[in-house]
Amino acid sequence: MVVAVYPGTFDPLTRGHEDLVRRASGLFDTLVVGVADSKNKKPFFSLEERLTIANEVLGHYPNVKVQSFSGLLKDFVREHDARVIVRGLRAVSDFEYEFQMAGMNRYLLPDVETLFLTPSDQYQFISGTIVREIAVLGGDVSKFVFPSVDRWLQKKIAANNAAEQQ
Repeated sequence: MVVAVYPGTFDPLTRGHEDLVRRASGLFDTLVVGVADSKNKKPFFSLEERLTIANEVLGHYPNVKVQSFSGLLKDFVREHDARVIVRGLRAVSDFEYEFQMAGMNRYLLPDVETLFLTPSDQYQFISGTIVREIAVLGGDVSKFVFPSVDRWLQKKIAANNAAEQQ
């Protein structure tokens, strides 16, 4: 049985992320979507919110598990006996960072491979950061995220705006 891990912050989970999950889940017996705590990135959504969102969007895939992790990816990969780390590459600008990370992961986990998947054409330009920025500025992100994620974004933005008003 081949287990793969797809790690990320997923802040928020986009249609591009789901596209990679859908395609990667067809390649492996089990795909563990690792939602990183990423406190150093100061995420828009809490870890608990990101886990809930990921489960809402990805819960229908029978061989996909959504779990959180903090600390080193290598420990999470070992914990799940994974043989592959799945990463998405949207653009050449992603490559340098991802190449360095793959090299470090190979050093730390010599028996684990990193598999790069490019997104489907319609998702190549989508990133969680851009989606958040558009949403916060009042733009329509419905083509980039699932309806449930759009509702989460609107709710969070409204709560943040209300807190700023006080």
